[in-house]
Amino acid sequence: MTLSRFPGSPSSTPLGIPITKVTMPALAEMKREGKPISALTAYDYSSSRLADEAGIDLILVGDSLAMVVLGHENTLAVTVDEMLHHTRAVRRAVRRALLVADMPFGSYHGTVAEGLANAIRFVKEAGAEAVKIEGPRPDLVRALTEAEIPVVGHLGLTPQSLHRMGGYRVQARTAETVLQLKADAHAVADAGAGALVLEGIPREVAAVLTAELTISTIGIGAGPDCDGQILVFHDLLNLTFAPAAKFVRRYGDAGALIRSAIEHYREDVERRAFPSDEESYHLPEEERRALDALQKPGALRKA
Repeated sequence: MTLSRFPGSPSSTPLGIPITKVTMPALAEMKREGKPISALTAYDYSSSRLADEAGIDLILVGDSLAMVVLGHENTLAVTVDEMLHHTRAVRRAVRRALLVADMPFGSYHGTVAEGLANAIRFVKEAGAEAVKIEGPRPDLVRALTEAEIPVVGHLGLTPQSLHRMGGYRVQARTAETVLQLKADAHAVADAGAGALVLEGIPREVAAVLTAELTISTIGIGAGPDCDGQILVFHDLLNLTFAPAAKFVRRYGDAGALIRSAIEHYREDVERRAFPSDEESYHLPEEERRALDALQKPGALRKA
């Protein structure tokens, strides 16, 4: 696989994974070679650095941060400025993965010119290497591509459309809606999208689309036949406070680990076991003696 070396980076991650920069053309090459694409959301410096060092191919600064980081009920409330803020933080950490930024609700729902202007901000101000947009918007995809901005599409269950869809429901479950999804997917690909997220659709539908499309498909709740898979960082590590979706697999319980660590810290503070003498700073012995002398009665009286 031909990938460009990231300037000034070390030769490998702490896990020994070579740091060769993943690019949008590299995703297409991975599809041709049958190499699965690993993708994960991340929203800050520390989480994205860990994901990048673990060898994740694509890191998405998802608008899901509205829910898992900012505590909103859904993704609709997050703003362009908030997404830019988090994308900049992730940019500082990522060396290997392709960095994709979600364009939030309202940032591309007006004119194509408005969508293009907002997409340029993600590339120019935040360092995104691609943007992700939801829904079948081939005109916008074409305009972004012509402006040299790589695009990741997103079809199926599109969370920004939850009100129209009546909630988070599996999509493309009838022959008619499957045909419409196929038409939308081909339109987005033909307009220049470099990859396509497929969310919340039957496995069989995702398999057909993956076979038909020349661009990479990345599934989330779309079965194992896509070219790659993506999960939300907080779902993977059980850092959420809501029931997990059917497609989520917990690979660790960071929530329990963090809660236990905080509880032990509180207990140590309450019984004065933290900090210990070894975790404290001390005056040099000569300064302690000088201070004791100065604190003796009458030592500081004027002559």
